[in-house]
Amino acid sequence: MIIGYARVSSESQNLARQIEDLKNYGCDKIFEEKISGKNFNRPVYQQMRKKLRFGDILVVHDLSRFGRNKEEILQEWQSLINDDVDIVVLNLPVLNTAQYKGIEGGDKLGKLVSDIFLSVMSWMVEEERNRIKSAQKQGIEIAKKQGKYKGRELKYSKNASNPKDRIIYDLIVSMLKSKTSIMDIHKKTGVARMTIYRIKKEIEENNELE
Repeated sequence: MIIGYARVSSESQNLARQIEDLKNYGCDKIFEEKISGKNFNRPVYQQMRKKLRFGDILVVHDLSRFGRNKEEILQEWQSLINDDVDIVVLNLPVLNTAQYKGIEGGDKLGKLVSDIFLSVMSWMVEEERNRIKSAQKQGIEIAKKQGKYKGRELKYSKNASNPKDRIIYDLIVSMLKSKTSIMDIHKKTGVARMTIYRIKKEIEENNELE
C-alpha cells in the first residue's frame, strides 16, 4: 500500500500542493496534519505509523514534512526501514529506498546512498529550523527596542479580549483578596497555579491585595 503524509506547521497554512503531488504519485491513502514538526509526537503521524505494514511505501513531499530534528529524523527513518517500510521523498528522488531493490548489490548501494543524503539533508533541515528561530528572535529584539513588540496576550488579565477570560480573572482576583489558597483557586477555576501566582504577583505590585 502506498501511503502519503502531508504536514504543515499551522492551521493557517495550506496542504493543497502536497496533497496534489502525493495523489499524482499514486498514494492509496493520505494522512493530513497541521502541527509543528519539532518531534514525532503528532497524533495523525502516530495513527499513520501504526497502520504501516511490511512492504508499504511511505511518501512525503519533502524531508521537512517528515520532521525538523536531525537525530529524530534519522531514528524514525531507521525504524521504518527496520519494519520493512520503504520511504519516498518526492523532491529528492535519491531518497527512495525502493528504487534499488531488484538489482545486484542494490540493498547495500541503496543504504549507502540514502545514509549519505539523509544525513546531509536532515542536517540542512535542522539548520533551516534553527535559522528561522534565530531570525524570529532577532526580529523580536528589534521590535522591542523600537517599542513595537507587545508579546503574546495574556489569557487571564483585566484586558483579556475574551469576556469569559476576563470574568475568570476577576474571580481569581476576588478569591485572592479574600485569602483563598492558590490550590483552592486552582481547583475551583481550573486555571494553572503558575498563572494564579502571576496574577497574585501583579496585584501585589499594584498594591491591590490588602
